Amino acid sequence: MDIEKGITKDLETIQSKEAKKWFQKLIQKSEYVGELFSIDYENAKVQIHDNERQKVGGIPSLSFLVATRVDPDNDDIDFKTEDASFILLRVMDAAQLPNSSEAERIRVETAQRVSGDTDTHWDGDGIMDTKTRVYLGYAGLQCRIIGTFFLEESSGENGNAHLHLKFGSDLSNFYPNRGLKVYKPNGKALETIVNYTDPSNLEEHIEKYGTAESVKLGYIRYASTNRKFQEIDDVPVHIYPADLLSQKSALFGMTRTGKSNTTKIIAKSVYELRYPAKSEDKALRIGQIIFDPNGEYANENAQDTDGNNNPNALKNIWKIQDDVTKSDEVVTYGITEHPNDPDRILMLLNFYTDDNLQIGKEIIDSILADDTTTQMRNFRQVAFETPDQGDRSALTRHNRRVLAYRAALARAGFDVPSNILTDTRRLFNNDLINEMQNSQSDNAPEYQSAAQVFSNQNPSWGQLANAFEALDKFIRDRQGGYQTFESAYVNRPTGSGDRWADEDLKKIIGIFQYANGTRKIGKAVAQHSADTGEDYAEDIYSHLKDGKLVIIDQSSGDPELNKSSATRIMTKIFKENQRQFIHGKTDISEILVYIEEAHNILPAGSDLDLLDIWVRTAKEGAKYRIGMVYATQEVSSIQKNILRNTANWFISHLNNTDETKELSKYYDFADFEPSIRRAQDKGFLRVKTLSNPFVIPVQVDKFDVTA
Repeated sequence: MDIEKGITKDLETIQSKEAKKWFQKLIQKSEYVGELFSIDYENAKVQIHDNERQKVGGIPSLSFLVATRVDPDNDDIDFKTEDASFILLRVMDAAQLPNSSEAERIRVETAQRVSGDTDTHWDGDGIMDTKTRVYLGYAGLQCRIIGTFFLEESSGENGNAHLHLKFGSDLSNFYPNRGLKVYKPNGKALETIVNYTDPSNLEEHIEKYGTAESVKLGYIRYASTNRKFQEIDDVPVHIYPADLLSQKSALFGMTRTGKSNTTKIIAKSVYELRYPAKSEDKALRIGQIIFDPNGEYANENAQDTDGNNNPNALKNIWKIQDDVTKSDEVVTYGITEHPNDPDRILMLLNFYTDDNLQIGKEIIDSILADDTTTQMRNFRQVAFETPDQGDRSALTRHNRRVLAYRAALARAGFDVPSNILTDTRRLFNNDLINEMQNSQSDNAPEYQSAAQVFSNQNPSWGQLANAFEALDKFIRDRQGGYQTFESAYVNRPTGSGDRWADEDLKKIIGIFQYANGTRKIGKAVAQHSADTGEDYAEDIYSHLKDGKLVIIDQSSGDPELNKSSATRIMTKIFKENQRQFIHGKTDISEILVYIEEAHNILPAGSDLDLLDIWVRTAKEGAKYRIGMVYATQEVSSIQKNILRNTANWFISHLNNTDETKELSKYYDFADFEPSIRRAQDKGFLRVKTLSNPFVIPVQVDKFDVTA
């Protein structure tokens, strides 16, 4: 034998040994359950017997089976042959065998013989002979084909070739007249199967984030009836936190079925990327923000205690390291103070300051977004853009609008800062004031009073609000005299031809005539403070850039106010990351956004507004390094464009067919539809992540901040 043939022979021997190790790891003859007798590209039928079913601890619905022609004890396995693979099956239901009707007849007739005898079963000794019992012990299983596991050669260290496991999510070929042995994976084999990830996915994680670290989510669980003898309750299931970054993740399920617990585990796993377990992994500080409508993440709750009654809330996650303080890693925000959180930052804004005028206006506009009355629709159209300081006319008009807007805020109940003055100088034309004072209208006393206020250099805010209300009425009063004044104003020799009252001013003061106008504006009062000059959205984004966990406690806020503040914060995050992307930065801030009770914030399933910031984040967030984790009870409540862009799914109990049928449109959740609707066990989830090629049923661990 020449050297080249000898090397080839040695390589084949090494590969055969490797192949044997892989097949012995994944297939055990002691776990044999039966024969695959019917197959197509989507489904397979398996014949099993009661004896084998009992030996392997039972075959639960939705459990995994493997089918192959390979003998795992064979010393000469050629991994390149077509048969050197195994098919992954999921048990769906019973299947009829050709003799099923005959077997059914025998069972019925035998059962009739013991009918009425409570001490004897129809399959007992003396009632049924051994041969018949063996004959009737055969049954069929209907299985879904999930895919094919096979071995592939890859280069290892020093150029040495090794075999690694590969998975394809289909069946490349089948022979209907070729028998396959079927096995139930034992614990170790099942762990390999359910935690399989294509090596290219891990390489992508390492290339993009510098880590491919995984964390345990829980254990395999096939059914609500989860008995120990099935021998799968200690098989761990892992997820990769990197799967969640720059992706959309959904948590669906009824209240108290484990959504919040899963959210905490996810948030903790992403947080701990800053403390890599392996020295070769890169430490990642990922900014995370949780919109917390029930205060369950920002506050200590009765449910957030471990077995020894110690605090176990997510906000205490920083305590897992001895060398950090809360402010270094976790920041909590809220509308109101909390007695157990002295470090909480109040989410307040000074609506009166020049820097915050437009920001405050946007908050109000968001709260009033669903109000379709003409006055409110017109009011929302006004935006405060600072004009050219050299354009005196534009500056005067801007200052007049600002004064009217601030007067509306004051009437709505917004405390006025002491440094914001009611300076009316050069804002009101003398001819206008004279026309109001000399008005012959029935409302003349009201107009005359307003004229006096506009003539006063520093009236009170209450006087100004009344005066602007009168001005709005005066402008619309055809007998009041305004038309005479405006005609002369427009046609004056030194004028520009513009009207004195621009459209934006009319839209602002028109709010005073609407009975509930200023009262509705007042819904935003909870977000105002006359004593601050900071913008909390800016501060929150700064925390996220620093890789901190930010929790927004919305439990004490008005729903409309919560939605508007969340939308503004999300807009800030989106625009800032978008700006970094547009300017060609490669180190864009990685941010993960959590939305609890998402149906209160995200657009409805029937809403096709593609300009909505949440929809834009769902569609474009990946390129801007923004991930989104949203949790709700209803799949149908989420806009279709968001669902279609969701990569990671965590599904617990849903109680009606409308929701489960909607869910069945995605991946292979259709297999689990009856189970999702039926099983109400807390923490029992069906999980599909970016790195998992198929859905895995999991009993999620209980969150422990110290584990």
